[in-house]
Amino acid sequence: MLDADITTPSVPSQTTYQNRVAAYWNAEENPVNLELGRIDDFYHHHYGIGDADRSVLDEADPDRRREKITAELHRLEQAQAELLVSHLGDLSPADRVFDAGCGRGGGSVVAHLRHGCGADGVTISRKQADFANEQARLRGIAHKVRYHHRDMLDTGFAPGTYAASWNNESTMYVELDLLFAEHARLLRRGGRYVTITGCYDDTYGRASREVSLINAHYICDIHPRSEYFRAMARNRLVPVHVQDLTAAAVPYWELRKEADHLVTGIEDTFLTAYANGSFQYLLIAADRV
Repeated sequence: MLDADITTPSVPSQTTYQNRVAAYWNAEENPVNLELGRIDDFYHHHYGIGDADRSVLDEADPDRRREKITAELHRLEQAQAELLVSHLGDLSPADRVFDAGCGRGGGSVVAHLRHGCGADGVTISRKQADFANEQARLRGIAHKVRYHHRDMLDTGFAPGTYAASWNNESTMYVELDLLFAEHARLLRRGGRYVTITGCYDDTYGRASREVSLINAHYICDIHPRSEYFRAMARNRLVPVHVQDLTAAAVPYWELRKEADHLVTGIEDTFLTAYANGSFQYLLIAADRV
């Protein structure tokens, strides 16, 4: 995609809420994001999945224990990113993909390294976009992977440009209909959309106390599970694969709870929400028709 294919988008920070979110991420220097990323320069802003190697907790030396726990948590978050990318479909180096709410850019790098494809990431945080672009430059992939300070609901990118697109734990910051309308506009017919997200389980009833605490912690608004499928249907996105990752996410949170240098105070809330059934961690892959 050439720059000529990009029109002038709306200013990313349009509303008071968007200004608050942008300010949060522009100021954010959380060790749980930065220390993990420094291991191999894959900077993610999401959680991990899979069985954790809890033997790292047995390390007697405090510094080595810290290093081992950090590395294990990073391995789990990298496994989550690899899982998402594995559902993007058959991609070639000639294809481009769209990373909505890209954070510091780790997911776009994973997609590029796996498929050789180009990528455009969008974040409402100028600081994140600048950081991610510098990482792409240092990797020597800036000609293929680019990050933009834009609103993922109104990117200004040309319609039908992308073979695949995704949100990784960023859907809870926006209205789903507006988000999926933009993905449907950007994807070519038959293109693949994937999201991994936390949602509240409608069968539990209303959003639980734990879900409300997570919303307050991250300044977000977690959607009910059913709304994902309704909003997709309204926007020409047909689910082809749905996977409940809740059980796979628990070991990450249990290990993170033990990481004194990384805890943020929300760990017990996530574990309680998973255990009482009010909160789920889902992967949804959908084709654009």
